[in-house]
Amino acid sequence: MDDARLTRIEERLAAIEERLGHPPTDRPPGPPTPERFWLLQALAAEAAELPGGAIAYGGQVRLPGGEEYAWQRTHDAEELRTAGPDDETLAAALSALAHPVRLRLLREVLGGHTTTAALAALDGLGTTGQLHHHLRQLTATGWLRTAGRGSYGVPAERVVPLLVVLAAVAP
Repeated sequence: MDDARLTRIEERLAAIEERLGHPPTDRPPGPPTPERFWLLQALAAEAAELPGGAIAYGGQVRLPGGEEYAWQRTHDAEELRTAGPDDETLAAALSALAHPVRLRLLREVLGGHTTTAALAALDGLGTTGQLHHHLRQLTATGWLRTAGRGSYGVPAERVVPLLVVLAAVAP
């Protein structure tokens, strides 16, 4: 993003915040109330430049091992709806998440069980062969990355998106 565009967005956001009387520092902790959709208000400036609107997500996450991730992303809604990323690639990434053992593996890795040995010691993940099969599926689609021999990690750029996907389908 060029500096001029960023400056315009920041100016528009400041104007919106001033009109609403809710600068970010005044935002109360916890989830927004229906009267105070601060994320949508901030997104309005960027979405105004996109004919089909925009989709945004982000998060700030602290994992049990002490790692912290802050991440945000905005997509052109029209592009996602019409041309978007390759459907086969998207389907493979979603399919990798569509298995209870693989979802649990991702949660366990986020929770600090990062080695094959530690994962194999957990109940309910199947045989060693099944475990390796699931780890390969998650690695092939980018949800996991090898972090050394027999060690895995969720790539930094996938931590928040993974949790967003889980949040999107949670009841």
